Amino acid sequence: MNIFRISGDLMHLASILILLLKMHTSRSVAGISFKTQLLYAIVFTARYLDLFAHFTYSLYNTTMKIFFLVSSFYILYVMRTKFAATYSATQDSFRLEYLIGPAALSAFFLTEAYTFSEIMWTFSLALESVAILPQLYMLSTTGEAETITTHYLGALGGYRALYLVNWIYRYLFDNYFKFVPVLAGIIQTALYLDFFYIYVTKVLRGKKFKLPV
Repeated sequence: MNIFRISGDLMHLASILILLLKMHTSRSVAGISFKTQLLYAIVFTARYLDLFAHFTYSLYNTTMKIFFLVSSFYILYVMRTKFAATYSATQDSFRLEYLIGPAALSAFFLTEAYTFSEIMWTFSLALESVAILPQLYMLSTTGEAETITTHYLGALGGYRALYLVNWIYRYLFDNYFKFVPVLAGIIQTALYLDFFYIYVTKVLRGKKFKLPV
């Protein structure tokens, strides 16, 4: 554990709390991609299979894993039931097979060991690296988003960027390096670059998020 890992975890936690706040205060899931949330539920399920086998490394780790698992499925439940009327399926039209298929294939080529848990862990990293694409695609179709939605995405992107710094830190100071998490972190952070530019130059300055025409 280091400051970048902990900060990344807290940023991830903040992103989910912001999303839950947005849904329950506005009583709407408008602008939120159900497909991205579904991908995150798959990611956490595949990554945290050890929860069903034995107690993991620490109380902190176990608590965070349970929170991410439960909250991801709760978000799906809310989007499909309580606030279903506010969800726009026509705007959330990204094809998930373009993401799940390649992620599953890459897991077999990039895994460090051909065990079920290791393959699923690698699959979760590959899928998480592109899980935000349906949400970004949805933003591109609407052209704009509520401020609180952009804060959710900003926190989520910050979490991945901090995790990437965490891996660099571990390489420099702990002589520890894993290729797949670093590659996944680079891909996911790169996907956020356009969003980050608009977020920093507009949203954080009090302007409305709007994609350039």
